[in-house]
Amino acid sequence: MGQMTLTFLGAAGTVTGSKHLVTIGERRVLVDAGLFQGEKKWREQNWAKFPVDPGSISDIVLTHAHLDHVGYIPALVKHGFRGTIWCTPDTIELAEIVLMDSAHLQEQDAKDAAEGGWSKHNPPLALYTQEDVQTTMRLFRPVPFDVDTDLREGLTIRLTRAGHILGSACVNLSHDGRSVLFSGDLGRHDHPVLKPRGVPQGADYVLMESTYGDREHPEPEGLPHELFAETIRRTVARGGSVLVPAFAVDRTEAVLKVITEMHQAGRIPEVPVFVNSPMATAALKVYRGSDELRPDMDVDDFVDLRNLREVRSVEESRSLNDPTFPCIIISSSGMATGGRVVHHLEHMLPDPKHSVVLTGYQGVGTRGRSLLEGAKQLKMHGRYVPVRATIVQDQEFSVHADCSDLLDWLRDLPRKPRTVFLVHGEQDSAEALRERIVDEFGITCVVPRQGEVVSVDVGPAVEAEPVQEPAQVGSPVHIPPAPTRDAATVGPRLTTLQVVNRLARALEEGNGELLAGLLHGPVRVGGVETDAGTWAGELRGFELVDLVDAGRRAVARGMLPGDPAREVVFFLELDGEGISGLDQVG
Repeated sequence: MGQMTLTFLGAAGTVTGSKHLVTIGERRVLVDAGLFQGEKKWREQNWAKFPVDPGSISDIVLTHAHLDHVGYIPALVKHGFRGTIWCTPDTIELAEIVLMDSAHLQEQDAKDAAEGGWSKHNPPLALYTQEDVQTTMRLFRPVPFDVDTDLREGLTIRLTRAGHILGSACVNLSHDGRSVLFSGDLGRHDHPVLKPRGVPQGADYVLMESTYGDREHPEPEGLPHELFAETIRRTVARGGSVLVPAFAVDRTEAVLKVITEMHQAGRIPEVPVFVNSPMATAALKVYRGSDELRPDMDVDDFVDLRNLREVRSVEESRSLNDPTFPCIIISSSGMATGGRVVHHLEHMLPDPKHSVVLTGYQGVGTRGRSLLEGAKQLKMHGRYVPVRATIVQDQEFSVHADCSDLLDWLRDLPRKPRTVFLVHGEQDSAEALRERIVDEFGITCVVPRQGEVVSVDVGPAVEAEPVQEPAQVGSPVHIPPAPTRDAATVGPRLTTLQVVNRLARALEEGNGELLAGLLHGPVRVGGVETDAGTWAGELRGFELVDLVDAGRRAVARGMLPGDPAREVVFFLELDGEGISGLDQVG
């Protein structure tokens, strides 16, 4: 068994530039390959020599198609990567859109810088070209959700729905008894457009995002998105226009949905709405053909605006730089780091009749973050522009998991990890989440440094506090009496998935206290009622494999260790807080 290590090459101590290198003996696999954004010290890393030879990387596995997770791949291809890129089918389609747009912007920026003379490089160059992207796309291979995919030489991956953007996934990577789980970017529990996230298999080591690790998303008071609606009403009344910097993938769709709903409810006046992002228009077509949308969602529902206009040409875009009539302009990028939105800002920020509505996370060092923090001027295209327009942030648009969402995701994993590494977060955010995880779960939690290398070992999950082991293998687990339940103090109802995951964790760990809190009724094996403690002891080491949710009933399938391993099936009756009856077969 070759040594297995994990190297943090991006998104360590910062949000962007996601790159996690897994080395197994001589083999190298990269999970995500994103661009650094924001502060100059990070952006310069995009141009630095990659720490390993790109040609030595056998595979890249992607969590989703945002630029800070996929935007560096063509640079690797340009310098020799010829391996396979694995991800969900929707991620492939969106990645092509995102990467072609990125290459086009870089080529255009290099051309503008050469003509404007504001670059220190002579001549200014693009990090990669559209031709490099075309070469890159030939290396992609689709992977469905919730299926084990063999990457050869004993390496297996499994993707689980992350509920962040279309196609987003958590990645389980396992090899020869060792396992690592990469959360990618996680969605909120109530995504406005997509189906909810799934629960991945457990792993010994977990890399978990921490973008909002130190905060909760505010609950709206009164009508949803009222700050957005009020800004539109006031801006239009004074003859101005509203500029909405929005990520082309996912955020533009959510913004259009909200504008449609506000217009239908009579909360905002009817004005032209321009989608000035070729990438967003292309992404809408991918959403239209996907089965990942919520059952109650149809793309046509949020593009049902009589005055919705798609901006197709550069000339049309330029005409919107200084709009002569009230309108709403949605343009990427969401943090105002590049694209057509920068030209709009350059012309609209000096005019106090206009407004800018920021709709999501604004990374440190980005123009969006500067506006949010009250900047009086911004530098764009080599010159400083005064900020006189109204700047607001609608925080209800964020589809990043907040602190509670992140803790819930970790809590619902089928087994407790040995170590959690917090990535994709600014230092303060990651440290705040680390303290919560240590206090609440009692497991080792680390905020890794950029370039840090750690070993991935074989072994079961390590408990922070010693657990009294049974005297011998297979001896009964002691289950204390279930606590008396006072209806006035019962907590929130649990989902079927939460109940079954907690059952699996209790059986795997031999956690009698957790099991007692879940079991409120009899346990039957082969139709015969049996002692719960004896039953639990015989199932120690149970690992959940599959779940069929039928509301108040569920069927759970799992495996018991042994040679050979044995399959066990549970038929469960649920009462919203636990299990009121359990029948085991197998």
